Amino acid sequence: MKALGLLVIALPAVAEPRMVFIPEGSADSILLVGAETGETVRRIEGIEAVHGLSGAPGVPYLVAGSYAETPRDGIAAMAQPEGVSADDHAAHHKPAAKPLGPKDAGLSIVTILDASNGDILRRIEAPGAVHHTAVSPGGRFAVATHPAGDGISVIDLSTISVTGYVVTGAMPNYAVFGADPALVYISNTGNGTISEVDLTRGIVRRNMIVEGAPEHLAIDVGAGRLYIADADAGRVVELALADGTTLRTFDIGGEIHGIGLSDDGATLFVAGRGAGKLTAVDLALGETREAALAPEPYHLTVIPGTGTLFVSSRAEPKVWMIDAATLEERGVIPVEGEGHQMIALP
Repeated sequence: MKALGLLVIALPAVAEPRMVFIPEGSADSILLVGAETGETVRRIEGIEAVHGLSGAPGVPYLVAGSYAETPRDGIAAMAQPEGVSADDHAAHHKPAAKPLGPKDAGLSIVTILDASNGDILRRIEAPGAVHHTAVSPGGRFAVATHPAGDGISVIDLSTISVTGYVVTGAMPNYAVFGADPALVYISNTGNGTISEVDLTRGIVRRNMIVEGAPEHLAIDVGAGRLYIADADAGRVVELALADGTTLRTFDIGGEIHGIGLSDDGATLFVAGRGAGKLTAVDLALGETREAALAPEPYHLTVIPGTGTLFVSSRAEPKVWMIDAATLEERGVIPVEGEGHQMIALP
């Protein structure tokens, strides 16, 4: 009798569920939910006035910025994260040998979290209230924007420390990285410019003029395009990164806020806070379609691979789950406080 051979069937790898981290602003917490269901996984407490939150694929850290300033003599009293030794905790809160940022800047706290589960790993000092943050591809750098200080903090994620401060322009707001992990683009709301910052050298390489009040940004790395929300004017500016020229503008109408690109870069989504609507722009045709969404759609994040947008409300404690193809509501996630700069990770 012949022995039976063992049949082995190779099954495709199953990706872990994607998670979405939602900063809850005035609630001093971050809500972690499942991207497909919107169900709560956990709430991370004790992150004061958290507004900016960012990460990058494959990077083990999330970077959360506080929009509140803390008295400098209060830093020693900060809670020591669980699992961090007393010596290590103290080392990360020693005053910098040379103070960074404006001389009159207050102190805010940037919190470093474990991207896999949201655990708090470190708390580090930054010069002034943080609006938004961004993490570079590969995770070498992170940056935090300081509107009151007209510049950005540069964070070295290998040492988890603030290593530099670069003055960019009046009221820096949003930050995005392109293909080069050493270059970051900053919107300066106060003077209508976009700064291209070289983080290795700690300098602004060039400023690109867009006029208006540029705020949120979205970048198409492959096409070399930057999309800029001119919030008060209710328009989006399309900029060519190669030479800084304005290619097109899209008039949305009313005050706008968050923007985001579809997975394929073909559609731009815009949160119309003032008019209570969500707009999708077909970038090939330049055509728009709209859906009512109220009250006050605010921050917007495209959830890769799901065909879903998460859009927070500035007026009510909730985040809408929106079908990217139809702009119809798929569900609502209750939050505490208000949803700010959301980030989706596998």
